[in-house]
Amino acid sequence: MLMRTDPFRELDRLTQQLMGSSGTWSRPSTMPMDAYREGDDYVIALDIPGVSTDAIDIDVERNMLTVKAERRPVPKSDDVHMELSERPLGVFSRQLMLADTLDIEHIKADYDAGVLTLRIPVAERAKPRKITIGESTGRKQISG
Repeated sequence: MLMRTDPFRELDRLTQQLMGSSGTWSRPSTMPMDAYREGDDYVIALDIPGVSTDAIDIDVERNMLTVKAERRPVPKSDDVHMELSERPLGVFSRQLMLADTLDIEHIKADYDAGVLTLRIPVAERAKPRKITIGESTGRKQISG
């Protein structure tokens, strides 16, 4: 149902963690995800805690699903002196190639407790169906 589009994304993520770099719009960081089928829906759950819903952008073009989010710094007063800052800021993105067997016209998105959940229905044409065998009523023979 799902194809990874960038085999080096995990290596990029590890490099970003080691270097401590934040994602930018031209080079966003990745966001962790789970993908699974639940009944007639394909579910994608993306971790983006601390991001407001107005900073999340979800697009589908043809079969390419793109999710971008930006975690912005929390405004602080002038008398605050940061002691430790481990929570990554910046832009996060994930692109997924969706199979033709998914109904991209009816994607539903929910955001709760820092998890963006996308539910994509399996297209009717891709669902298993039973085919019954009908009785033949008789055959004509053509002689010639």
